[in-house]
Amino acid sequence: MYTFIIVLLILDCIILGVAVLLQSPKGGGLSATFGGAGSSPDSFIGTRQAANLLTKTTWWTAGIFMGLAYLLQLMSAHASSPRSVLDEPFSQQPAAPTAPAPTSANPAVPLTPAPAPSSNAKPTAPNPKKP
Repeated sequence: MYTFIIVLLILDCIILGVAVLLQSPKGGGLSATFGGAGSSPDSFIGTRQAANLLTKTTWWTAGIFMGLAYLLQLMSAHASSPRSVLDEPFSQQPAAPTAPAPTSANPAVPLTPAPAPSSNAKPTAPNPKKP
C-alpha cells in the first residue's frame, strides 16, 4: 500500500511539473497580484484571471500532492519503531563454549626462536647526536 501511494505521488509530481511548465507566463508574478507593476489601481488584490485547463490541473494536482504527502506522513509515523536492546530481558542462558580455531599450516608466531645477534655486528642506523 505504501509503495502504491509513493508511485501515485511520483506520477502526480510529474503531471504537476508538466502543467506548471506548460502555462504561459502571466507577467508580474506576486507583485502584480498585490497591486504592484501592471495591476490596476482600483483592484485590491489584482484581477481575476479566467481559469483554463492547465490552471485547474495545477490546482487539482497540487491538492492531490498535499493529500498524498499527508497520508504518507501518517503511514510512516505509525510504522514499527525501532526497539532498544536495553528494553529486552536479560538472557539467563550461558553462552555456548566456542570451539578453538583450527590451526593452519603457517602459524602467525614462529615455532623456532630467532637467532641471537652476534657481538661484532655493526648497528645499521646511526646513533643520534646529543646536543
